[in-house]
Amino acid sequence: MTVGILMSCTGQKIEKEKDSTGECDFNYVVEQFADLQILRYQVPGFESLSLKQKQLLYHLSEAALMGRDILFDQNNRYNLAIRRFLEVVYQNYTGDRNDEPFKALEVYLKRVWFSNGIHHHYGQDKFVPGFSPEFLMECMHKVNVSQLPLRPGQTIDRFVTEIFSVIFDPSVMPKRTVQSGDRDLILASSNNYYAGGITQKEVEDFYQKMADPNDNTPVSYGLNSRLVKEKDGTVVEKVWKIGGLYTEAIEKVVAELQKAMFYTENDRQKAVIEKLIGYYQSGDLKTFDEYAILWVEDLDSEVDFVNGFTETYGDALGIKASWESTVNFINKEATKRTKIISENAQWFENHSPIDDRFKKKEVKGVSAKVITVSMLGGDCYPATPIGINLPNADWIRRDHGSKSVTIENITEAYDKASQGNGFNEEFVWGAAERETIEKYGFITDNLHTDLHECLGHGSGITLPGVDPNALRAYSSTLEETRADLFGLYYLADSKLAELGLTPDAEAYKAEYYKYMMNGLMTQLVRIEPGKDVEESHMRNRQLIAQWVYRKGKADNVVELKKRDGKTFVVINDYAKLRGLFGTLLAEVQRIKSEGDFAAGQKLVEEYAVKVDQTLHAEVLERYAALNLSPYKGFVNPVMKEVKNSKGEVTDIVLDYTEDYAGQMLRYSRDYSFLPTYND
Repeated sequence: MTVGILMSCTGQKIEKEKDSTGECDFNYVVEQFADLQILRYQVPGFESLSLKQKQLLYHLSEAALMGRDILFDQNNRYNLAIRRFLEVVYQNYTGDRNDEPFKALEVYLKRVWFSNGIHHHYGQDKFVPGFSPEFLMECMHKVNVSQLPLRPGQTIDRFVTEIFSVIFDPSVMPKRTVQSGDRDLILASSNNYYAGGITQKEVEDFYQKMADPNDNTPVSYGLNSRLVKEKDGTVVEKVWKIGGLYTEAIEKVVAELQKAMFYTENDRQKAVIEKLIGYYQSGDLKTFDEYAILWVEDLDSEVDFVNGFTETYGDALGIKASWESTVNFINKEATKRTKIISENAQWFENHSPIDDRFKKKEVKGVSAKVITVSMLGGDCYPATPIGINLPNADWIRRDHGSKSVTIENITEAYDKASQGNGFNEEFVWGAAERETIEKYGFITDNLHTDLHECLGHGSGITLPGVDPNALRAYSSTLEETRADLFGLYYLADSKLAELGLTPDAEAYKAEYYKYMMNGLMTQLVRIEPGKDVEESHMRNRQLIAQWVYRKGKADNVVELKKRDGKTFVVINDYAKLRGLFGTLLAEVQRIKSEGDFAAGQKLVEEYAVKVDQTLHAEVLERYAALNLSPYKGFVNPVMKEVKNSKGEVTDIVLDYTEDYAGQMLRYSRDYSFLPTYND
């Protein structure tokens, strides 16, 4: 090893020893506050790309940032006002920044940034400020009134009445999205997908009238609009498009997409971007489907992206889509394993434990790759998925296939940041399980994501005539359950070892143990005492773990065992556990294929929602002693153009030195285009 002077990831000049590859240590952890840990991710391979590819990534990345305000406004109609108000206070505060009230305000603002609004990104509950209204009022009076986000003609007193109640009154807009329960899910939710006191029945009736049960290629009605009620009681859509709602931000997104077209790798990729621009211009959902088909059939481009109104997890009824974006390029070496999986898609479909009636006779267009993400935006930032499978429309999957990715530089960042944190020593039953996890955990984690995204979401069929929205509020949870079960079932199959995807027949046990431990116990660290499980992915994991735990009790397949007063998950029979995963997969597939709402509702409500409060309290206490954060998110690298004396771009470089607050404030300064109130 040699010693040299290098720039660390925090921007400080320090002496670092180079390892055998000449690389410096990378500081994955940026900071920690509340229940959050902020990480950064590396973008390996970026330097080796051509200048044209880097410029394509640059403009797609700019497009990924231009729509940031959209998500804030979608999540709650006061989010932009509160964010902008608090940023003004934060930047202009002249008192002691180490005083407790200011530190509490800083944490609150950082949480608002992280969750793209005033409600927790997973738990959905509104944040409780750690500072008083009096302190905030005092800060506000020291700010120039011209800097405050007032409505036209609004007085300071009216601003305080309106905004302070939203921030401080726990009964005002208490939960962003309510996804189940015996109540009106739309009226109970505080997101901004529906306005004017619209009820759940009115929403369901509105879109039911649009649906044609005989249409085998239905558009995703309502995906890109806010539903509002006019003064005369008429329900209408306000479409998110150029010239419509959110036009100020969408115009900026489109401008960067147009710049990106000069650097496309091929005509097919150019056609994808052209069609996306056309969709943003028209708001026509048929054009969106045409774009989705072009996108899923573009298999030759090394650079890829997601940009638009995509996932519907934030809507209680699974209709409205949040705005999101990722920008990435292929990891060619790691993609070899997903290529093997996709090439054998028909074998996996044929051997699935589901009823033959629900199997695809011919699996079409399953493409899968491992990617390196270079920019996260919208609903993928700061918290991001580790895998993506799109498009969501079942008929496009059926007729044209789907595109699946595993984001390995993100999973690697998670893995690196967690090493040596004491979690496994505290929660894993014994040395044998810990050794298996250490040896195989990263491999099987990624492989489970591959199977979930590449095959799970694309497997099975919905029977003819079944309404795509038949499962309503339970659709997202059950779909994630189905994909997870598919991956879990096949992780233990000898076919994976035969294909060279797992090193041996025992590797799957690492993922089985981690999954059961997480679903039964450790994901509870993300839930506040006394609360139910709300987020779809968390419900999915608890549903699976609780169902197999209870169904396997007679054979003692999985047990919760006490040692020294602490509860642990113990798996006694891995083979029978796999069989239970297969049995549940068959039932969940049946529910989706037949659109059996009653059975889906019963499954979710019985296994996925309620929490054992005694176990919950124990898990929280043990986790708190480790000083860890249950939620993690990322800062993006900064992409910078390098220009010569003629103003020509000669390179694009990545800067990893920006901190969390610096990035959020810069984004608010440079990528904020919507008016504060978008009523």
